Amino acid sequence: MRLRLEFTTEPFDLEEPPAHAVAAREVVVAAPLDSVDVGPFGNTVEGRAEEVVAVVDTLLRRALAAGATRISLQVNALPGEEGA
Repeated sequence: MRLRLEFTTEPFDLEEPPAHAVAAREVVVAAPLDSVDVGPFGNTVEGRAEEVVAVVDTLLRRALAAGATRISLQVNALPGEEGA
């Protein structure tokens, strides 16, 4: 199965990326995912279910340790990918 993860970390800082956002970005960029799109107001990654679930665990732990006060995420199974 393949999954798409969309997430944001807060609090926002428009001047420079806060430590929790940098930590989250480092997690997803280093992970063996198929695609990673990092932006100032939201991030999207796609990959095999095992990899995306592992990224969620690491991302939550590191972003919270780096000062995130809220992490919003949504995980979707990609259509037509059930047997992949």
